[in-house]
Formats: sequence, C-alpha cells, structure tokens
Amino acid sequence: MPASQLHLPSQVSPPDFALSTALPHGVAGVEVVALPVLPGEDGAPPLLGPGAADLGDLLGVDLLGVLDVADATGEVGEVTAVPVPLGSTDNADLELVLLVGVGQQRPQDFRRAGAVLARATRDRASVATTIPAIAADDAITPFVVGTMLGSFGFHWRSGPPEHRPVARVVLADLPADLAPVLARAVALGGAGWRSRMLATVPSNLKNPAWLAEQARAIADEHGLGYDVWDERRLADEGFGGIVAVGQASATPPRMIRLDYAPAKATRRTPTVVIVGKGITFDSGGLSIKPGEAMVNMKRDMTGGAVVLATMAALAAVGCPVRVVGLVTAAENAVSGNALRPGDVIRHYGGRTSEVTNTDAEGRLVLADGLAYAVSEIKPDVVVDVATLTGAMKVALGQQVGGYFANDDTLAALVGAAAELAGEPLWRFPLSESYEAKLASTVADADNAPGGPGAITAALFLQHFVGETPWAHLDVASVGDAPEESYEWTKGPTGFGSRALLEWLGSPEPLKGIG
Repeated sequence: MPASQLHLPSQVSPPDFALSTALPHGVAGVEVVALPVLPGEDGAPPLLGPGAADLGDLLGVDLLGVLDVADATGEVGEVTAVPVPLGSTDNADLELVLLVGVGQQRPQDFRRAGAVLARATRDRASVATTIPAIAADDAITPFVVGTMLGSFGFHWRSGPPEHRPVARVVLADLPADLAPVLARAVALGGAGWRSRMLATVPSNLKNPAWLAEQARAIADEHGLGYDVWDERRLADEGFGGIVAVGQASATPPRMIRLDYAPAKATRRTPTVVIVGKGITFDSGGLSIKPGEAMVNMKRDMTGGAVVLATMAALAAVGCPVRVVGLVTAAENAVSGNALRPGDVIRHYGGRTSEVTNTDAEGRLVLADGLAYAVSEIKPDVVVDVATLTGAMKVALGQQVGGYFANDDTLAALVGAAAELAGEPLWRFPLSESYEAKLASTVADADNAPGGPGAITAALFLQHFVGETPWAHLDVASVGDAPEESYEWTKGPTGFGSRALLEWLGSPEPLKGIG
C-alpha cells in the first residue's frame, strides 16, 4: 500500500502532571497513592517519606511493618503493593498504595523511580505521589521524565493499545510556585517521547517527505521558521551526498530546516546549528546488509528525530541562543539507479568522496548538511547527531552513546548536560594518527576507510566543519534498547534530545567556547 494511503493508528499519550500542596491521601479521586521508601543508614530498616504516617493511620495499616514483611530495602526498582479494597474515609476511589524505593536519591534514582511507578500504574486513571517532595527542585525533572518515558508505548494493532499510561500524575506536597520547573520537566520528557515515537514509526509510512510533513507541523505548532529542499532543489544547489544516497528510492530525499530564535534575540545573539541524520530506512544500498541487520533500520533516522524533537522544545526550556535544525533525509535503497561502490560524489561546497561502501551512507548526507551550515549559516557552534557506526556499539555496548568534539569546552558542556539528562555520552578522540586512512586515489576522501570505524567516520565529517567549534554525537550504540529497563522501553530509543535540551536550555550554553 502506498505511504500516502497509510494512516498511523491513534497512539497513547504521556500522562498529564499536576502539583498539589496536599498530601497524597488528601488528593480527591486518585486511585493510587505512591510513597517513597528511603534506605536506612548503616543497615537500619528503610524509612517512608512524606504522607506515610498520615496515610497509615487513616488506613489502619502499619506501612513500615509491610516493608519489613516484604524484606524491602528502599533500593530503586523495589515496589511493594498494599491493596486498599474498601478505599479510605477521605477517598472512596483509593484502591492501591505503592511503596517505591528511591535508592540514593540521585537524579538517576528519581528517573528510575518514576519509570517503575509508570509501569506499576499503567491502565490506571490517576496516582498521587510524594516521591519528588523529598528533594523538590532536584527531583521533579528526573522523576517526571522517568515517569513519562517509562510510560511510552507504540502500536499498530487492529484493536486498541495493549496498555495505556496512567492518565494523571499528581505531585503532592509541593508548592504551586514550582510550576515552571514542572513545565520544563514535561518539555524534556515530551522531547524524549517525540524522538522515540518518530524513530519507531515503520518505514512503509515514514519516508523523507513524511518527515518533512512532521517538521512542518512542529514549525506551525511552535512558531519556528520552516524550509524544505526537494530532490530537484537539492540537485540544483549541489547537495551531492543527499541526492546520491536517496536516488535509488521510490521516495526521494529531502533536507529540512527549522529556525528558532529566543524572544529577546538580536543580531548579536549567537547561533547553534544541529544537524540530524535522517535515513528513514537503511538497506545498506548495493553494499546490502544481512537481513537480520535490517530489521531495526527504521530507526536510522534517530538523529533527525532528535533534531525535530529538540527544536520543538527549545522555547519551553528557555533556550537563550538562536538554533537552526537541519535534517538530511533519504532512504538508502536498492534499484537500477542505486549509488555504486566506486562512484565519486561532490558534496555541498565542492569536496568529493569516493564511495567504497554504500552502507556508510550516513556520513555522506551529514557532510552536505554540515557544509551548508558552515558556509551559509555561519554558526558559532555546530553539532550533529546520528546513529552512524556499528563500531560505536562494539566499543560501548547499548547503555552509553559516544561523541567527539574539536573544542574542549564544548565537549565538557555537552558531556555534563548529557549526564544530567540521563543520556550519558563518552568522549572519543579525533586522533590525527588515523587521518591517512581517509586517503583516496581519485577523490578528497574515501567514505569507508575502515577501523577504528567510529573515529575514522568522525575524521571524515571533521573536514566539512573547518574551524567552527563542532561536536559529533554517534548514538548508534544506544539507538535501540534490547529490553525494558527503567525509562528505556524495548525498541528505538530516540536517544539524544534530552542531552541537547539540557545543554541548549542552560543559561549560557556557549560560555567559553571557541
């Protein structure tokens, strides 16, 4: 069936969040109350957080005794359930009390506690909790993000979704003046949700034109500038990498541009460009992948998804700099018109690449985007994000992404933001010792110079940014989650938007760079 005739079924939505100054048992109508369990010091029994004493008295239940019987320790991941079949005198709707471990109360622990709570309350109407109340400012953002992303679901079934996220989460025992913190947290979680959703959509619907439609909708919703290059404009303006990679597909390539400016922007406001790899399906081209390696290639546009999700949330996180988002989108297909090993392509700006492996296509489209950004936008900083190399997965497994940077300050800022956001990145070297591997006898560079694969790919891209401060995020290692694990749901992850937003939403994201 043509993509134009396909329609994505209605999808589940993340929970709604609200603040309440009341303790959770005093929030009318909630079905579930969730209380934090803190580990005791030096082997002492665990402790219960705000609201526990009042709720225990109200229900006539020794909640600490329940923890003792369950051998609970307060570690993250522990959930002890206490059914309330008759409700309470204050709330006839109350059905369940959950005692949730929060471990050492680090951001990671609150994210995980939120995700655990999300899974324990799915298909419920509402939950009130004091988990964030034990650390207020520091806990709200990771808890909300974890709850949102632990709720994520996608389906294309003939019937309804298998599960739905809890509809409403009330953060109890917190003052109303924390509403801006909550709003920012929801924006961060929403960006993670959006990038994951885009990466999960199957490629019989998702193609470069469909991505451009999603970008237009984002631009309209969030007041962003919008532009798109179709296949003819790409060819006319010299985007040889994007054109070559996409020429074999029945759905031609696109380059998408979104522009954000803060409310008080002037001509002196710095500009950041973020470039995302948007390969909507990667067969490998004529250097075709094995069948099993293609199964998850609908998510090879994760970098593009991250850029779109990041652009949608910049205003909500208070980004103080101009940001231009570019998505270089193509389907790497096989046909009689396919890019061949041995072909030479000319990128935007004139640099040429000999294609010795058509499955090293991501760097070919990114190169055009980076060259255009540096030449035409002249940014203060440029960052690209891509599921680029299998070598990164070999190096790091599936829990940590990799990144490179030609500026130490930029590297430090992005790395710290990624850690805070719960999307950790490990810095790799742009080692000149491997530069000779890029040599080609007929072109400026070989697109597949061999190992160490992640480093040589980064060195290939570095030629297109010149002296501009640049970071390259290779998230192929974390493009897919092999199983459910706290905020990660099995399948495409959309990894990267939270890291970029923590950085770009900071008060001075470019301080000291250059």
